[in-house]
Amino acid sequence: MIKTRITEQFGIKYPIISAPMGPFYTTELTIATSEAGGLGVLSHVTLRGLNSIDDFKSNIDQVIEHTDKPFGFNIRTARMQTDHKILLRKVLQWRKSDPKIREQMIYGLTSAGGARVARKIWDKDKDLYHFHVAPALWLVDKVVDLGCHGIVTTGTEGGGHQSYEKISTMVLLQEVCNKYPDKLIVSCGGVASPEGVAASLAMGADAVAMGTRFIASTESEFHQNYKDLIPPATDRDTELTTGGFGPIRLIKNKYCMEHGQVISKNQKIAQENAYELDEWLEDLKKYEIVYTKGDVENGAIPVGQSCGLIDSIMNVGDIITEFTSKAEELLKNVSSRIS
Repeated sequence: MIKTRITEQFGIKYPIISAPMGPFYTTELTIATSEAGGLGVLSHVTLRGLNSIDDFKSNIDQVIEHTDKPFGFNIRTARMQTDHKILLRKVLQWRKSDPKIREQMIYGLTSAGGARVARKIWDKDKDLYHFHVAPALWLVDKVVDLGCHGIVTTGTEGGGHQSYEKISTMVLLQEVCNKYPDKLIVSCGGVASPEGVAASLAMGADAVAMGTRFIASTESEFHQNYKDLIPPATDRDTELTTGGFGPIRLIKNKYCMEHGQVISKNQKIAQENAYELDEWLEDLKKYEIVYTKGDVENGAIPVGQSCGLIDSIMNVGDIITEFTSKAEELLKNVSSRIS
């Protein structure tokens, strides 16, 4: 059994977290991950034209109904994410008014900027672990200065939205563990094997978060066509292009290759300022058609380079237990070589 500060403080059995993958639903995946002894994390969903606040609460209620284990959630605090300030406040209200939510929903992950706003609001809730995604050491410095409880170090090899910094998880994790050994640290981006789990923990991480590996699981609610793309894919089959909040890593298909190269940060801000709501909603549909209809040619398909490590669709429980068990063997083997 591997024990870390996160397994001890969060009350979970294994140091494995399911990464949130908005705008897609990860409610069933959250339940399965938490039930298996890891930490499931709800995504910030913006599909199907539903009221995002009510939808968010409905997802929380569904998790509470099907597991009594700890779980977390993500709120994207980007400039373009217009509902995030309301959600940040609603979370506090829900935790205050519902003992089950307060007991189980213990991990709040913010991402895509905006950590200062989230910290100011969530500072009132002393029992909520607030982590923020940071893709570079200078941004980690800001997160630490704000008083967040932990950092999710996400390297450029991960799927979905990425940073303009283009720093790998391997380098970033070493930097953060060296500079902030007292902070709770989650390694994310490029982890999809027991070796990745073992390496992350050996470098000082308290847990790993995986996205692509959990998409390719039987319990995740992603369309089967989406899942089936991952096992045959290689690490060369993804591409960085421009997404809603900046660079985004997608699997190569018609949508990805026609979407254009990554534009600069200044160009992206100018694009946001010029966006019409209809344009924004139209692009969002490119994600929805993958999730709901399985259109893997014309839709946007976030996938990390770790797809090259995945050769099968597995049960969530098997991913968590087998990865942890093998990681433990690897760590013990390394330790045995020290005399």
